[in-house]
Amino acid sequence: MPDTSNASPGTRPNPYPGYNFRFEAQGVTEAHFSQVSGMGIRVRPISWREGGLRSIVRRLPGQVDYSDVTLKYGLTSSADLFNWIMTAVNGSVQRKNVSIVQLDSAGAQEVIRWDLIDAWPLQWQGALLDALDNAVAIETLVLTYEAIRVQRT
Repeated sequence: MPDTSNASPGTRPNPYPGYNFRFEAQGVTEAHFSQVSGMGIRVRPISWREGGLRSIVRRLPGQVDYSDVTLKYGLTSSADLFNWIMTAVNGSVQRKNVSIVQLDSAGAQEVIRWDLIDAWPLQWQGALLDALDNAVAIETLVLTYEAIRVQRT
């Protein structure tokens, strides 16, 4: 039977809604995203056998990989994001620290911030243009980055 002598009653925290977020980047003034996906970290294990213990395989943390982040946004007259990827196309990558900020359920206060360090765009995809559809034209930008920091308030 579990020891409950130190347990105290409490409330279960509600998860934050996925629709209240914003994007911040150095020098990008107009960026309103409808979707952010792909943030992630993977630590690759290194396997090795210890001398004399042939049946045991030890695992140590190895190379760290950060997943590319995909941003989807409505097409506007702003050229900021397209100009940013064009720096990479022209061979002079412009790295920026960018933040994806999760807001509370009212959309008023910052609760979590993911800082993508030295991010740069590696892929852009133009919006689907369809005369028979009345949906918003959505463009896609994929960012790669070197590290991630998470701040919870």
